[in-house]
Amino acid sequence: MIDLRSDTVTRPTAAMRKAMANAEVGDDVYGDDPTVNRLESMAAGLLGKEDAILATSGTQSNLMAVLSHCERGEEYIVGQQAHTYRFEAGGAAVLGSIQPQPLDFEPDGSLDLAKVAQAIKPDDFHFARTRLFCLENTQAGKVLPLDYLEAAEATARKFGLGFHLDGARLFNAAVKLNMPPHAIARHFDTISICLSKGLGAPVGSLLCGSKEMIKKARRWRKMLGGGMRQSGILAAAGIMALEGHVGRLQEDHENASFLAEKLSELDELKIERALVQTNMVFVGLRRGDPIALQAHLRENGVLINSGDSIRMVTHLDVNQQDIEEAVEKIKGYFSNG
Repeated sequence: MIDLRSDTVTRPTAAMRKAMANAEVGDDVYGDDPTVNRLESMAAGLLGKEDAILATSGTQSNLMAVLSHCERGEEYIVGQQAHTYRFEAGGAAVLGSIQPQPLDFEPDGSLDLAKVAQAIKPDDFHFARTRLFCLENTQAGKVLPLDYLEAAEATARKFGLGFHLDGARLFNAAVKLNMPPHAIARHFDTISICLSKGLGAPVGSLLCGSKEMIKKARRWRKMLGGGMRQSGILAAAGIMALEGHVGRLQEDHENASFLAEKLSELDELKIERALVQTNMVFVGLRRGDPIALQAHLRENGVLINSGDSIRMVTHLDVNQQDIEEAVEKIKGYFSNG
C-alpha cells in the first residue's frame, strides 16, 4: 500500500530496529537509562535548551507543557485548529482544569498578534488568568517565518505569558528555512518535538525547556502514567532519527511539491500550490465524492483520508515512483466516473 494518510505511518528502518535490539538500558524512573539520558541531552542541545524529557507521544508532551505552565483556573491562548486544542481530547481542561482560549489561524498558519493581545484577560477575579501562548510549527505544513516568531515572542514577554511551541514537525520547518532548529526554538520557553512523524521513529516525543520546567514536566509525566522503565529501547530509535533522518526531510518536501505539481494538472482537483511548503498537500475536489475517491484508491493500493480538504502527506516510506502511481490511480477514479 502507498500510504499518504500521514507521516505518522512510517515504520522503523532495519538499522533502527537493530539499534533498538542492541540498546543499552537501565531504569529511566531512577534516571539511569543511559540511552534515554543520551537522547534527552541530544534533543536539548539541538534546540538550545537546558533539559529535555522523553514522552510517549506529542499529545503527552504538549499536555505536560500546558500543565507545567498553568495552574487550575488559568488559560492558554491557542489556534482553533491547533493540535494542542482540537486533537488532544481536551486533556488540559479535563486533567488540569485549564481553560483554552482558541483563536482562528491566519491563512499562513500564524495567529494575529493583535487578536492575541485582545484575548488576554484583564487582572480581574471574573476571568481566568491568561498564562500561556501556544503556537504550532509547522501548522498544516506551513512554516512560520522567523520575523513572526520574534514578534510573537515579544507579545508573550510584554504580557508576561509563557510561550510554548507544538513543534511536532519543527525539523521540517528548520529544513525548509535552512536554519538549525535552535534558531526557531530560541524564541520559546518550551518546545515539543515528535520523533514518530517525518523522523521515522516508532514511538516518542520530547519536551525541551529549562531545567525548572522539565522538572515540573517530569512530575506531570508520572501523574499521567508515563513513568517508563527500560525505555532506552525506544530512545535508541529516537537517537537514530535525530542523527540520520533530519536532513532527508528535504526529500519529503520535494516529493510533496512533485505530488502537488502532478495533481494540479487534473481539472477535477483544486490545489493551492503556494501553501505546499513542506510535506503536506491539501486537495479539494471540483467533481466527485471524497469518500468514493478514498474507497477507489484503497481498492487500488493507495491510502488517503477523506474530507472536504484531503490532506496527503509524504514521508520516508513514499518515493517519487509511489507518487506517480498514486496520481495514476486518482486519474483512474475520474476517468471511470
